[in-house]
Amino acid sequence: MVEENKNDRNNKNHKSCKRKKNNNEKKIERPEEPAACTAQQQPPKKKNRKEVAIFGNYRNYYGYRVGQDLEEDPRLKVMKREWFEGKDSLDIGCNSGLLTIAIARKFGCKSIFGVDIDGARIEDAHWTLRKVVNARMHNVPSKIPKSVDAKVVNGAAESLTEGKRDNDGDSPLLVEKDLFKIVSFQKGNFVQNWRPPANTYYQTILCLSVTKWIHLNWGDDGLITLFRRAWTLLQPGGVFILEPQPWSSYYNNRLVSETASANYKNIQIPPEDFQDVLLDKVGFRMVENLTSGLSGTKSGFDRPILAFWK
Repeated sequence: MVEENKNDRNNKNHKSCKRKKNNNEKKIERPEEPAACTAQQQPPKKKNRKEVAIFGNYRNYYGYRVGQDLEEDPRLKVMKREWFEGKDSLDIGCNSGLLTIAIARKFGCKSIFGVDIDGARIEDAHWTLRKVVNARMHNVPSKIPKSVDAKVVNGAAESLTEGKRDNDGDSPLLVEKDLFKIVSFQKGNFVQNWRPPANTYYQTILCLSVTKWIHLNWGDDGLITLFRRAWTLLQPGGVFILEPQPWSSYYNNRLVSETASANYKNIQIPPEDFQDVLLDKVGFRMVENLTSGLSGTKSGFDRPILAFWK
């Protein structure tokens, strides 16, 4: 009798262990209740954080806009040589400087000055300029800063250095070397405190895909300041080239900051009214819509391009 009780207890204990084991195995199958005895779990993958650029100062802007599948920035197709050749130009919101440099090389600027609110983008622009010059003069590889989209910049730099210009027989070395004298960049807030050197005026001013960010950060007053300062810095007969973002795109960026959210609610001058403001209130005398000549633009960047004359 004692022996039977002992066997019964052993059988019960064995069944109990099996139940515990089975229970544990069930827990392993439930991701919310991992078993303590299983192999160490892999750490969760880090999600890529969406870049927040409250001033539109995207690190890989030209990667989104141009990429490697386009030979050059489509906006160059609507630019005219006579606006730049032998003339002083200003690029407001130049980002990493790719378009600024391309304009200098393609149209033979006397000078072109890029200004951007983000110091990191200005560092990128200086690096891009060195990359373009060195690639042509010495073919020396440069270390790519982490803040630059390497594939995009390398592709753009190569397109910039593969003879996309028609000079008058000048030495390629001389042309590339002179880029350091022609192209320059500086960090600055054009609306609030940036000032060019004394008695400096420009014959061409670019403001491409910048107005939305000025509008969201400084409201209607900031936009009017932008327009009036551009007019003041232009020489008589000069041209102001404007690429405004559509009103529908404001909604997508209204929450990048509390300031942007507040300004979005109070904006009274929509982009479709910019032309009237520039002609009737700021003082530009004539406008030409260049959009019809634009082709090859990536989806989401099909924006109007307008040229205003002082």
